[in-house]
Amino acid sequence: MYPMDRKTKIWISILFAVVLLGLLGWWALGSLGSGNVAVITVDGVEYDRIDLSKVTDSYDIEIDTQYGHNTVHVEPGRISVTEADCPDGICVAQGAIDKGGVPIVCMPHHLVVKIEGSDIDA
Repeated sequence: MYPMDRKTKIWISILFAVVLLGLLGWWALGSLGSGNVAVITVDGVEYDRIDLSKVTDSYDIEIDTQYGHNTVHVEPGRISVTEADCPDGICVAQGAIDKGGVPIVCMPHHLVVKIEGSDIDA
């Protein structure tokens, strides 16, 4: 085996540091996305705020606006859009979410369902 020169050792150290920082960032973002409060907004205005950790029975929220109709299904620990009269139905196809990260969005109806941390404003 050939001995490594100083430049090679420096480049390996830099590469190791970049990979380590990337892994730490990925882990930190994953832990940030572990909220349990679902926030439903329509046209950028908060419609409802639900602590999913306190939900014991499943129920539906019917949202009728000037843009159209959505049914939001709430169950213990997760939330989904189960019905929408929009043309594409992407929000329904997305399925349930149970942690922060990717929200459910119905663009035609200006509806966003996302999960945040555990802070609930009373």
